[in-house]
Amino acid sequence: MTLDHRAARAARTPVVALSALALLIAMALPGQARPDERVDFWLTVIHSNDGESRLIPTDDDPGVARFATLVDRLRREARTGPPPAGERGAKRGAIVVSSGDNFLAGAQFNASLDKGVPFYDAIALELIGYDAFTIGNHEFDFGPDILADFIESFSSPVPFLSANLDVSAEPRLQELEGSRIVPSTVAKERGERIGIIGAVTPRLPAISSPRDVKVLEDVAGLVQAEIDRLSAQGVDKIVVSTHLQNINEEITVLRDLRGVDVVISGGGSERLDPYPLLAPDADGNQIPVVTTVGDYGDLGRLVMGFNRSGDVVSISARSQLFDVTTDLPVDRRVQAQVVEPVEAYVADLAATTVATSEVLLNGDRGQVDPETGDVTVAGVRNSETNLGSLMGDALLETGRNEAPEFGVVPPVVAIQNGGGIRASAGPGDVTLLDTFNVAAFSNFVSVVPGVTGSDLLALLEHGVAAVEVNDGRFSQVAGMRFSFDRSFPAGERIRELTLSEGDIPIVVDGALVDPDRVIPLATNDFTARDGDGYPFEALGLTEFTTVGVTYQQSLADYLTETLGGSVTAADYPEGGLGRITRIGP
Repeated sequence: MTLDHRAARAARTPVVALSALALLIAMALPGQARPDERVDFWLTVIHSNDGESRLIPTDDDPGVARFATLVDRLRREARTGPPPAGERGAKRGAIVVSSGDNFLAGAQFNASLDKGVPFYDAIALELIGYDAFTIGNHEFDFGPDILADFIESFSSPVPFLSANLDVSAEPRLQELEGSRIVPSTVAKERGERIGIIGAVTPRLPAISSPRDVKVLEDVAGLVQAEIDRLSAQGVDKIVVSTHLQNINEEITVLRDLRGVDVVISGGGSERLDPYPLLAPDADGNQIPVVTTVGDYGDLGRLVMGFNRSGDVVSISARSQLFDVTTDLPVDRRVQAQVVEPVEAYVADLAATTVATSEVLLNGDRGQVDPETGDVTVAGVRNSETNLGSLMGDALLETGRNEAPEFGVVPPVVAIQNGGGIRASAGPGDVTLLDTFNVAAFSNFVSVVPGVTGSDLLALLEHGVAAVEVNDGRFSQVAGMRFSFDRSFPAGERIRELTLSEGDIPIVVDGALVDPDRVIPLATNDFTARDGDGYPFEALGLTEFTTVGVTYQQSLADYLTETLGGSVTAADYPEGGLGRITRIGP
C-alpha cells in the first residue's frame, strides 16, 4: 500500500519494522538462494529522493541539517556499530543514494541562483556524503546549464546517473559526460563492488525543460545493458535507482529486468507500508522496491545479506523507514553553511510586501471525485480561479510590454498551465516570497506568434481533456473566455470560445467559425515546449520567443506596477471572473 504524498507528509506515520522479514524472506529471492545460506556481506542501502530544496525547517519540513544527522548516524551504525546478534560474523558496508529531484525552483533555491556556484543544495548534499545521485526531472527545470552549475558545485567527483539521457547536444553537460554524468557507477565497500544504475522518466521533455538533451525511451533495455556490462566486469551486487515519477512505473520496468538486487524509486513521493515492497523481475524473483516521501522528511534503510556468490539470502528486519524528527540535533556544518544563509535570504523575501489583497487568491490544486470526475474542491487544475486569471493577465501584460524589445507581435491571449501555479496567496499582505511560492519554477514568459483560431481551439481542448483527473494541463486564461462540457469526448469539449478584445467569436455551439484568424499567444516556455503535453509541436507551432522575464517576476511586476500593489475583490473575485464556464458537473 502507498499513501498520497501530501497525506503522508501531513500525518507522519510511526516507523514500521517488518517482523515478517525477520524470517529472512525464504520466498524467491534473486538467484533462488537457500534461506539458510550463510551471509558473507551485509549491505545497508541508505536512500532518499525528492529533497527538492526543502533546506530550512518549517512547520512541514524538518530541514536538511537534521536529515544530515540521521544519515550520518545510520551510516556509522551500518559500518562500525555493534552488529545485531543475527548479523555477526560477516563483513558490513553502506552506500547512500538519492533517486533524483535533488533541487527544485522556489525561494530557497533562488538563494543559490543569486549566490552562484557552489549552490547551497549541493553544499548540503556534499557534506552529507552521497555515493551517487540519480538525475530527476526537476534537475532540468532551469535548463541544462543550471544542472551543469549544480553538478560543478560539488568539489568531489560524485557521479550523476542516467542510462537513458543523451547530453551530447548540450555543451556544458557534454563536458561532464563520462566523468560526472554516467549511466552507472561502482561503489566499493569492504572489498565488495556495488553497481548503481540510474534512469529518468521518458516523459522528461513534457514535464521539464531539457532543451537539446535527448531522452531515450527504452528504460528497461538501457538499464539491462548496464546490468550486463557491470556483471561482465564481475560486479555481482546491482542497485537500480530510477526517477520514473511513480513507483508503479519502476515495478513495471522491473518485470523486464534480470540481475537486479534492489530498485530505488523516485518522483512519486509515496510512503510505503509495508517496507520494502517486493515485486517480480523477469525471472519471477521477488525484488525489494523502495522509496520515500521526500522533502528531507524521511529516510530509507534497506539492509540486505549477500552470500559469497553475490546472491541476496536475507533482508534484515532492521530494514525500515525513518522519520526525520525535530528532536534530532542539527548537523553544525550544514546548519552554518546552508540553513542559516538560506533562512536569512528567505526572511528578506518574506519581509518585502509587493501587494495587499482583499481576497484569497486561490492557487490550490483542487480535488475531483476519483469515480465520477466531478469537482469536489475548485482549484487551478480543474476550474477557473482568481489567481489563475491574475497569472494569465500577468503573462499577457508582460508579453505585450516586452514584445517591441524582442521584435515579436504583441499577444492577444494568454494560457497559464494550472500545474505551474504552486500555492495560494492572501488575503492580506502578498510578499515577494509568496510570488516565489506561487510561481515556483524557472519558466520564462514567451510569445507564440503564429497561433490561429484552429490552433487555439486545439490547445484549449488539450487543457480540458483530463479535467476528470485534476491534471496540471488545465488552462487558466486571459484575453478570452470559453465554456466546456466534459460529457463530450476529449477533443470535442469546447462549446464556446470568444476573444475578449472585440468580442470576436472563434467557436460557437461547438463549431469552429474563425479557424484562420491569427491570435498571438502569451504563455510560458515550459508550456510552449509541449510541457504538460500541450501539442504545440504537433500543431507546427515550434517558433516562439522568450521575453527575458520569468513568470515569477511577471507576477511580481503585475502586482506592484499594473495593480499598484492592491488586489481588490472587484477585480479578482474569489469565484473567478467568468472566463471559464463548466457545463455540467
